[in-house]
Amino acid sequence: MSGIHLNESKETLLNARIRKRLNVLKLDNYEDYLEYLLKENKGEEIHYLIDVVSTNVTSFFRGGDHFDFLSDAVMKWYNEGQRRFRFWSAASSTGEEPHSIAISLFETFKKLNTDIKSLDIKILATDIAYSTIIKCKDGIYSEKKIDTISPAMRNEYFDSCFNSDKDNSNKFYCVKDKLKDIIVFTWLNLSNPPFPMKGPFDIVFCRNVMIYFDNKVRQNLVNEIYRLVKPCGYLFVGHSESLLNVENSFSTVRPSIFIK
Repeated sequence: MSGIHLNESKETLLNARIRKRLNVLKLDNYEDYLEYLLKENKGEEIHYLIDVVSTNVTSFFRGGDHFDFLSDAVMKWYNEGQRRFRFWSAASSTGEEPHSIAISLFETFKKLNTDIKSLDIKILATDIAYSTIIKCKDGIYSEKKIDTISPAMRNEYFDSCFNSDKDNSNKFYCVKDKLKDIIVFTWLNLSNPPFPMKGPFDIVFCRNVMIYFDNKVRQNLVNEIYRLVKPCGYLFVGHSESLLNVENSFSTVRPSIFIK
């Protein structure tokens, strides 16, 4: 269903994460949980299971060279007359990646002395975990989460805020509306193409997610991304990932960056 493929080396990790659901449901063992999954009529529990199994480790401007490359590409396209831009964060996790894309775009057009509101810009951010989509839309981050962002950029793109779900002895920051206005967050299962989007996208960020898929799922996903990327558009994958075992028509620009 999710396409997530975990080998035997992940057994301990998987047990610990499933145990969270057992505790919530007050079940005694994994057999009881399996029976609950099979009998649950609404189908909600499978989404909770995917949420706890999914790895949601990310940070702002993770893999910083990708954002430098993004800025340079957007400047080039803008100078060539492009005014409509589309980006896709395929595995957005808790939102740091799409918000980093948005900040990069604002900073890029600031250098170009261009009001971003005069342009047609959208960022699509998708994830399979419903809980992270909610966090993305809220756009609330702890002070520790944004410690990689300079004070000037922090003041420009975040407001101090109250987080009702947390102990407010720590500082929290909310993403400003001007970032939220250009991002659309929605649920998507990357293992189940074709996707409903029409594209074309200028750049697709599909980073640190294909390592959890088997070769068949990776192949189908890369084919679908290729369909959705514009000619001379880019695919970014994680720095620990490659397309070596996937048949594709992308050309390598540099490790982790590919062009259609």
